[in-house]
Amino acid sequence: MHSRIHSGEKPYKCHECDKAFSQSGHLNSHMSVHTGEKPYKCHECDKSFSQSAHLNTHMRVHTGEKLYECSLCDRSFSRSDNLQQHKRQAHSNRKPYECPYCGKLFKLSAQLKLHVRIHTGAKPYSCRHCSDCFTRHHQLKAHLLKSHNEGTWFTCHICQKKFSCKDILNRHVLRHEGVKPYVCSECPNRFCTATELRYHQLVHSDVKHFCCGSCGKYFRDKHYVVKHFKRCVSVQHLN
Repeated sequence: MHSRIHSGEKPYKCHECDKAFSQSGHLNSHMSVHTGEKPYKCHECDKSFSQSAHLNTHMRVHTGEKLYECSLCDRSFSRSDNLQQHKRQAHSNRKPYECPYCGKLFKLSAQLKLHVRIHTGAKPYSCRHCSDCFTRHHQLKAHLLKSHNEGTWFTCHICQKKFSCKDILNRHVLRHEGVKPYVCSECPNRFCTATELRYHQLVHSDVKHFCCGSCGKYFRDKHYVVKHFKRCVSVQHLN
C-alpha cells in the first residue's frame, strides 16, 4: 500500500466514472458521490456527510475549535486547507495565475476565476424563483434570503447584525475583536482581511489592472470597472 505512493499505482477503479484510487477504502468513500448516501449526520444542525472525517471537520464550526495555527502570525484555523490558503494570501508574494484578458496575476485560482467575470460579464448563479442572476454565490444567497425568505441568516453574537454567509460573519467579528493580521508592506496600515489589504495596496500603485470587457478601458479599482461595465453595456445596448 505504501509503495503505491511512489509508483502512482491505482488499482481500485470506480465503475461509475473514470476515477481510480490506491486504496480500497478511498474507493468506498468515493462511491457515495454516485449513491448520494450520507450516513454521518451532525447532531447540531441538519447537515450530513458521506465520510466520518468530513463530519469531524464540520463539527469544528459548532465547537469553534481551531487546530491549525499559522507559524507566521497569530491566526488559527479549523481546517488545514484554510491555513494553506491564508499563507498564500497573507504571507506569500507568489502569483502563478494570470488573467488571459489583461495579464493581472493572482495568488489563487479562485481569485482569477472571479476576476475573469469582470471581463466576460458572466453571472453563473441564477435564482430558481425569478430571473435574477449573480456574479458570486454569496450574492445569490443574500438575494434568496431578502427576496424569497429562503435560507438561514448568520447573526453576530456581539451586535446582532445578520449576514447571509458564515465567512462574511467571521470577517465582521474580527472588527469587534480588533484583530488586524494583514499588514501593508509599504506603510504601517493593518487590515482585518486580505481583500482589504489588496484594495489598500492600490494606493501605492499606479498600475490599472482592471479592464472593461466591453470597451477595453482600464481602471485601478475593481469597483470602478464593475460600475463602468454596467453603464458601458447599457449604452451599447441602447445604440
